[in-house]
Amino acid sequence: MSEWEGLLRLAMAIVFGGMIGFERETLNKDAGLRTHMLVTLGAAAFMVGSVLMVEGSNPDGEVGRGDITRIASTIVTGIGFLAAGIIFRSEDRTHGLTTAAGLWVAASIGLLVGAGFYVTAFGGTLLTLFVLVVVHWGEARLAMKPRRALERDLRSDDD
Repeated sequence: MSEWEGLLRLAMAIVFGGMIGFERETLNKDAGLRTHMLVTLGAAAFMVGSVLMVEGSNPDGEVGRGDITRIASTIVTGIGFLAAGIIFRSEDRTHGLTTAAGLWVAASIGLLVGAGFYVTAFGGTLLTLFVLVVVHWGEARLAMKPRRALERDLRSDDD
C-alpha cells in the first residue's frame, strides 16, 4: 500500500464515520458528527499505520515479519474506555448506551477501511444507520419505550 492509498483510506473513514455521526447529531447526542468522524479516522489511521509499518519492515514479503492485528486489538480496548465515558446513570435510567455502542461500531468501521475492506465497511455503515434510524423509528411507532418505562414503574412499586 502506498501512503497515498493510506490517505484515501483515511478520507473514506471520515465519510463513513460522518454518516453515522450525522444521525447522532440530528438527535443532539453528546457524541455526534465530529466525534464519530474522529473515531473512524483514528481507528483507520492506526490500521493504515500498522499496515505501512509491517510492509515497510518486510519488503521481501517474508512470513512472520510483523502482525497488523496487534494494533487493531488495542484499538478495541481503547475505544471501550472512550465509550464508557459517555455512559452515565441518573436515578433509574442509564443514558448513552446507544451512543457508546455507535462509537464502538465506528471504530470497527475505521479498522475495516484502514485494512482496505471498503465494501464491508460501507455495508457496516449502512447496517449501523439501519439500526439507528429504522429500528429507532420502529421502536417509536410501537411505543416500546413508554411500555418499558411503565414496566419499570410497575417493578419499582413492588419494592
